[in-house]
Amino acid sequence: MSGSPGPRSSARPAGEAPGPLWRERWWPAVTTWLSWLPAVVGGALIALPVFGERGALVGALLGAALAAGVLLSLAGTVEVSGGELRAARARVPLDVVSRVEVVTADRRRAVLGPELDARAHLAIRSWVPTAVRVHLDDPADPTPYWVVSTRHPQRLADAVARGR
Repeated sequence: MSGSPGPRSSARPAGEAPGPLWRERWWPAVTTWLSWLPAVVGGALIALPVFGERGALVGALLGAALAAGVLLSLAGTVEVSGGELRAARARVPLDVVSRVEVVTADRRRAVLGPELDARAHLAIRSWVPTAVRVHLDDPADPTPYWVVSTRHPQRLADAVARGR
């Protein structure tokens, strides 16, 4: 019995779909994690007078677990694969995408403010400064476009163009 795993092949088995053209995770920024520090301290301070020092430790751990749970629930994924653009739980087929516009950090305020169409779908995170605006051409859907947060807007726009 040999200990080596053997040669590896880069070829995919027949019928297996290729990997995503683009994938990005919206991890919260360090400052966002730090903003939840009061939950840890608060948990300890609430438990301290009732349960003592050990209770304060348990309260701090519960506060940390609450903070981690909330922040991890906000960490969505943007992916282009299988002929679709997925942003968090929403998805749109790439064949209805008419064009993709890169939204810089300077333009983001205008795109999400005065220029925003109320029918638009927003998949944004406050800690991600740039985005793309994906214009749709689907007569069956009143949504004119999506605004999707991404740290690499040009790469996402290129992936959508390649996937169409």
